[in-house]
Amino acid sequence: MQGFRFAISGFGIISACGNNISETISNFSSKKRNCGKLTLFNSNIECPVFEVKNFNSSSKNMRSLNLAFEAIKQALAESRLLEYKDSLRIGVSLGTTVASQLNDIDFYRNYKLKGEAPLDSVNRYLKGNLADAISRHFGFKGPRCTIVNACSSGTDAIGVGLSWLKADFCDAVICGGADELNLVPLAGFNSLGVVSNELCKPFDKNRKGLNLGEGAGIIIIEKEEICKKRGFSPDLFLNGYGLACDAYHLTAPRPDGSGLKKAIEKALTEAKIKPSEVSFVNAHGTATRDNDKTEGNVLKEIFGKDIKFLSTKGFTGHTLGAAGGIEAVFTALNLKLGWIPASAGFDEFDEEIGIAPVTDKTEIKGKYAISTSLAFGGNNSALVISRI
Repeated sequence: MQGFRFAISGFGIISACGNNISETISNFSSKKRNCGKLTLFNSNIECPVFEVKNFNSSSKNMRSLNLAFEAIKQALAESRLLEYKDSLRIGVSLGTTVASQLNDIDFYRNYKLKGEAPLDSVNRYLKGNLADAISRHFGFKGPRCTIVNACSSGTDAIGVGLSWLKADFCDAVICGGADELNLVPLAGFNSLGVVSNELCKPFDKNRKGLNLGEGAGIIIIEKEEICKKRGFSPDLFLNGYGLACDAYHLTAPRPDGSGLKKAIEKALTEAKIKPSEVSFVNAHGTATRDNDKTEGNVLKEIFGKDIKFLSTKGFTGHTLGAAGGIEAVFTALNLKLGWIPASAGFDEFDEEIGIAPVTDKTEIKGKYAISTSLAFGGNNSALVISRI
């Protein structure tokens, strides 16, 4: 839709960095990293994880959905959008990985040991359609879609929501991502040799791999004119989204970063801004050797060696399908606050990357910021978010 701006009228967050916005800000300020031993399920893989604490999932085996509900409730409270659910077309676009998995360990274990298996896993899979469950619960009238695109799922879900608004499919969209800690991805990442037995160190010379985490991050985007008609004065906007797949390797990014570069350039073009106008980048920054080298080199190439950037995975761990949603919330929040936290875990400069993330709480003066996501399968996504 030409001539429209798309406002961010609310956001919600739950992660190891905090169960709400105020806790998140406090932990950002104090550089507190809530990482520890795995307690949610049994595993012989010994590694630190970022669990969400003080959160009781109301339904067994539906933790991802309940994490999503918590973040959505926060976002709806800020936006006051629920009051208008009968008069507005409200869409739901959510990213996930774990919530949608059919390959359930209990199912296969029981089948192997007993020759039969209960259908609980199938029921869980059917309820793993987060967007449908949320839309039905609230009675929303807009489109709904659950995006499963590995670690860029949350970012891509926001991009889908933006496309709906541009096509006039709906008036507002609840979008982002949610994922829980689960044995399947833990075992999978461990088999790839990318799980660290120490606290993760994104972009650090001595990084040894990622720590897994969980949580949900939700933003509500809507047409600016509708925001204002219902008496809401937005101060944050979603300006652009870019997506590109380099199809280089099943699990590794293309070394020259061409896919990520295209995604960022598409987002900048859609936002109609230059790289020099970007005040900071919330990078994907998984603390794996390949990701951080490739991503760091792309950021240096596009934005220059002085760009302010960080990885918030030092506070949350890698939350997989939730990561893009969580990091979009962090990007919007830090624009609103006017500062970004230190990139937790970074100590030593890596010459192969050539640039370093911020090491202290850093003031932000510009209007625009970018959040990036890289995913298995060669997928790359980027969002441009701005403040007034």
